[in-house]
Amino acid sequence: SGPMHPSPAPVSTDRPTPLYEDDHLLAFDKPSGLLCVPGRGPDKQDCLSSRVQAHWPEALIVHRLDMATSGIVLMARHIEMQRAMSAAFGDRQVHKIYEAIVGGHPDTEDGAWNEIDAPIQADWERRPIQIVSAGGKQSITQWKLLERLSVAKFTSPCDLTPGKELSCARLSLRPITGRTHQLRVHLLHHGFPILGDSLYAPEDIQNAAPRLLLHACLLQFSHPVSGVEVRIECPVPF
Repeated sequence: SGPMHPSPAPVSTDRPTPLYEDDHLLAFDKPSGLLCVPGRGPDKQDCLSSRVQAHWPEALIVHRLDMATSGIVLMARHIEMQRAMSAAFGDRQVHKIYEAIVGGHPDTEDGAWNEIDAPIQADWERRPIQIVSAGGKQSITQWKLLERLSVAKFTSPCDLTPGKELSCARLSLRPITGRTHQLRVHLLHHGFPILGDSLYAPEDIQNAAPRLLLHACLLQFSHPVSGVEVRIECPVPF
């Protein structure tokens, strides 16, 4: 008989490659479209935490990214570290940078930080949608323009009618608070919905990219055990 070919393992059993690893913490690049933790139902059990726990059974989730968002997710390797890092996130001691591509050309100086300060709350009738509302929790996002673009490079010709190009821009984003969908809601409120956003963007902006163009590219914090400044970076895939 011929040589035995092992059948390929499902993707989810591959050992994820850490962006950062020490005795207390792990960080991974979560792909767009993958949940951070299991959802309801048997089809939503594959997630970043289950993939990681298959190889690091002790790993505990510290914070989450939306399913559609890609980038850095930090996990703790024991309960004391989970508590310490959860507190650091809660006390705004973790410096976070995201990148996004949005529809429109913001009128701003290149490289200057701008601030959106607009309270956010859940729209209970339309969950999980969040809205800017006077009765919401204080929410602050800082943003700056990295470059002005046109959408043609992100989309196949069949997505847009010929000759119709969307103006768009690459932004660096610094969430000061951590509300649900904060970056998506704040940018929409400011007139710059994120490309590929199936929850908030108008149809042309939604269809201009095959995924949500929002990525968590940097986390920086003081290590709770060593006190050393930890800087974790993850290249933007778009």
